[in-house]
Amino acid sequence: MSIVDNLFMQMFGRPQGMLGRFGGIIMARMNKEFTYSVIDLLDIQPNDRVLEIGFGSGMGIQRLAKLASTGYIAGIDYSKEMVEQATAMNLKKVEAGLVDLRQGSVESLPFEDNTFNKALAVNSMQVWSDAAKALQEIRRVQKKVEGKIALGFTPYSGQSSHGLIEILTTAGFTEVKLVNLDDGFCLLAIAS
Repeated sequence: MSIVDNLFMQMFGRPQGMLGRFGGIIMARMNKEFTYSVIDLLDIQPNDRVLEIGFGSGMGIQRLAKLASTGYIAGIDYSKEMVEQATAMNLKKVEAGLVDLRQGSVESLPFEDNTFNKALAVNSMQVWSDAAKALQEIRRVQKKVEGKIALGFTPYSGQSSHGLIEILTTAGFTEVKLVNLDDGFCLLAIAS
């Protein structure tokens, strides 16, 4: 990996240190409207149990907590810096037990089977170590039949839509569809 690639990974891929904290601020501003569009596609209801993978600075978590006001919002992020930023942004909900933010890997989710009815990831799948395994893990923690997933990508994520439907189908998701948005695209699917 080149020095430039390494710097971008520290800022945006798996944020670390001071560069990661700065990258989190940039990503929050750049991704806010797109993240809200992805959340809107999931039609979040007050009692929903939602998992966000790669939540970054936590602005998506904040929106989810408002929409699922009597539900449960959880998030997993590889970056310690992003967990700290997101916790600070959502401190009241975290302290009330309505939001649960954890550092960890999507390939090994620290949640019980059938916990969530909705899940999302925005601009993070391209940095997962093993996308197929990660999607199987997400499916494991989702409620079957009613579980929905939304994977959103902006153009600067570098993620192509080519092959994503097949990856989701192989991981056990059904009714996979590609939705074009103003600033990117989203894949929606059902956990079966």
